[in-house]
Amino acid sequence: MPRKSSATPLVAVDAVALDTETTGLDPSKARVIQIGAVRIRDGKLVDDATFDVMVDPGTPIPAATSAVHHIDDTMVAGKPAFAEVRAALEEFIGGAILIGHSIGFDLAILRREYLRIDEAWRQPRSLDTRLLAQVANRTLPDFSLDMLASWLGVDIADRHTAVGDARATARIFLELVPKLRADGVRTVAEAENACRKLTRVLDEHMRAGWVEPVASPSQRDAEKTLARIDSYPYRHRVRDVMTSPPLVASEAMSLQDAVGLMMKKKVSSLFLAPPDRIARAGKRGGKGTDADGPDVGEIGIVTERDVLRTIADDGPRALTETVSAIMSMPVAYVPADAFIYRAVGRMNRMGVRHLAVADDEGRLVGALSARDLLRLRASEAISLGDEIDAAGDVPALAKAWARLPMVSASLVAEDISSHDIAGVISRELGALTRRAAVLAEQNMVRTGKGDAPCSYAVLVLGSAGRGESLLGADQDNAIVFAEGDPDGPEDRWFAEFGKQLSTILHDVGVADCPGGVMARNAAWRGSLDTWRGRIGDWVRRSRPQDLLNVDIFFDMRAAHGDAGLARTLMEEAYELGHAAPSFAKLLAEAVTDFKPPLTFLGGIKTEAGRVDLKLGGLMPIVASARVLAIRHKILHRATQHRLEAAIAMRIGGEADLQQMMRTHGLILGHVLRQQLADIDEGKPLTNAVSLKRLPRHEADALRDALSRLTHIDDLLRDLLFA
Repeated sequence: MPRKSSATPLVAVDAVALDTETTGLDPSKARVIQIGAVRIRDGKLVDDATFDVMVDPGTPIPAATSAVHHIDDTMVAGKPAFAEVRAALEEFIGGAILIGHSIGFDLAILRREYLRIDEAWRQPRSLDTRLLAQVANRTLPDFSLDMLASWLGVDIADRHTAVGDARATARIFLELVPKLRADGVRTVAEAENACRKLTRVLDEHMRAGWVEPVASPSQRDAEKTLARIDSYPYRHRVRDVMTSPPLVASEAMSLQDAVGLMMKKKVSSLFLAPPDRIARAGKRGGKGTDADGPDVGEIGIVTERDVLRTIADDGPRALTETVSAIMSMPVAYVPADAFIYRAVGRMNRMGVRHLAVADDEGRLVGALSARDLLRLRASEAISLGDEIDAAGDVPALAKAWARLPMVSASLVAEDISSHDIAGVISRELGALTRRAAVLAEQNMVRTGKGDAPCSYAVLVLGSAGRGESLLGADQDNAIVFAEGDPDGPEDRWFAEFGKQLSTILHDVGVADCPGGVMARNAAWRGSLDTWRGRIGDWVRRSRPQDLLNVDIFFDMRAAHGDAGLARTLMEEAYELGHAAPSFAKLLAEAVTDFKPPLTFLGGIKTEAGRVDLKLGGLMPIVASARVLAIRHKILHRATQHRLEAAIAMRIGGEADLQQMMRTHGLILGHVLRQQLADIDEGKPLTNAVSLKRLPRHEADALRDALSRLTHIDDLLRDLLFA
C-alpha cells in the first residue's frame, strides 16, 4: 500500500473522492445502497478511474429516501451485498487519502457495514470538503455541496447519485486547494490540523454519530516510519566508491580493440571521446582534477552488454567496425559529491548498470557500475532523488519532495548524524531547485519568451548552499548570467524566469524567503559584471546594517546551469572579501551582540515552551565559520568543513573549534526531530524546539552546549586575525 505522507502538498495528493447513497440519515440504522468513487492522481481528476456499484441492503428502502436519490427496491434487487463488493472497494481506494463531503457520515456507514459482516474496520486517512471550505471561507451562508459548487464554479451532473456527487466533491476539492494554500494550508497534515480546530462542527458530527474524519497523529497508525533502511548510501558519496581515473578511449578505434582494452583493464565499460580529447583525458589522475578532461556531454559509453548484443546480431564482422557505431550517447552521469542513494535511484529509473561521474563543472572524473554497488540494496527510499529529477510537472515534483520527511525520519531512527541528514535534505533541495528551473525554462519557451539569452547559473544560498538545510528551509536563491546590463533584455528575461522559478518552488512547498533573497528580485540576479560591482560595493560598506542578508551569498552553490560561471563568481567574491579585513569585521558584528537563550540561573529561556535554536545557537556558529572562511579565504561551504579547515590552518585552538562543531550537530539534530513531529501534527515548521519533548539528559546537554557559546564573540575576534 502506498504511504500517505503528512508532508504531501494538497496540489499533489493521490486521493479517492467517495460518496454513498443510503437507506436513511441515521448512521446507527442506515444501510448502504450505492457507492461511488473517483480517483485524483497528482492533483488531477482521473476521468477513466471510477468505482460505481449498487448494493442490496437486505432491507426495504423508505419512500422518503427514494424520493431524494431515486433508488428504490426494484433497482437494488439482485445486486450484490456489501460483503461481495468490500474487496473491490478496498482495492480501488488502496492507500489513497479518502475525500468526501461530510465524509464522517460515509465513514460511519462503512464502519457499520464492516461490523455487520464481522470484518476488521481500519479507518482510512481522510479529508472533508465541508470542513475545508469552512477553513477557506467562513462567511458562506452554508456549506452544502450545492453551495460550494456555486461558490467555486463547479457544475454538478447526476446530483444525488453516488458517483455524480463523488465527482463533484473531487472537483470542489481541487478548486479549494489554491484557496487553502493562500491561507497557509499547503499539506495534508496542515489541512487536518486546520480542520481539527473546527471543534464546534466536529462536536455536532460526533453527536450525530458520525466518525471524526481527521484523526490526530496519536490516534492514527496509517503512517509509519519507513522500515529500517540501508543507511550506507545516505552516509557516503559517489566519490567514495567510484573508479578513478576513468578509462577513456578514442571513439574511432575498432570494436575489436575496444574489447581487448576492456579485457586488459578488467572493466565492464569504456568511455569514448573524440580523438583530440584523449591525450588530455589520459593525463587525468587521482580523483580526477585535470581541467582539460572531457565533459560528460561530449563522451559516449560502450558496455560489455553492448558488445555481446552486437556480436549476436551481426556476427564476427562487427568487430571490424568502429566502436562509435554502437556507443550510447549522451552518457548517463551523476555528480561525484552526490550521495550514493542518488546513483542507485538513477540506475533503477534509467535501467542502466553504468554511470559516468562528473565534477562540479561537468568534467568526467570517474566511473560507477552496478558491481560497485552490490553491497547496497535498491529500496523504495533510495529512489527518492531521481523522482525529483524525473518529475514532469509541479504536482509530480511536489509529490516527490513530500517523501523527504519520511526518509529523514528513518535516517534519524538509524542514528545517522544530523550533519549527514542535513546533507541529504540539502542535496534534494538543490535537485528540486534544478528541476524547478528546468520546468521554468520550459514555461518560458511555451509562453513565447524563448530560450535563455545567454549562459547562466541558478545559485542556492544559505543553508542549502552549505549543505545544512532542514525540513523548514525556505527559498534562498540567486542567478548569475554571462552578460547584460540591469533592466536590459537579458535581465528582463531572467526577471520573468526568476518569478516562474519562485512560483514553482512555492507551489511545491518551499516557502518564499522572508528577506526577499530570491532571483525574482533585482538585487539577487545579475550578469557576472553586475555581481562584481555589487560585491565591490559590499566590501566598501561601513555599517553592519548595510549588509543585511549579504552573508548568505558566500554560501553559494550552483544548482542548475553553468557551474563554471558560478565558480568564477565564488572565487572572485572570496578574493575581494579576503582582501578587505574591514568587511569581515563588519560581518562579525552579527555575532557581537549574541547572548545564548539562558536565564539568570542558567536554565533555558523559552517562549510558549519553545526555544529558537536557530537564533539562539546555530546562527553564531554558522556566522563565525563563514566570517573565518571569508577572512582566511577558505573555499568551503559547510560549517563543519570550514571549521575543520581552520583547524588544519592552525587558526585558533582546536578544542574550541571542535566544540563548535559538536554543538552545531547537536542543535541540528534537535531542530530536525522537532520539525518531523510538527509535520505529523500539521504545525508550521520553525526552528523552535519544545523543551517538554526532550528527556532530562538531552535538555541538560543542550543547556550545557548553549552555555559554551557565551563567549563566541570573543573567540571570533581572536580568530579573525590569527
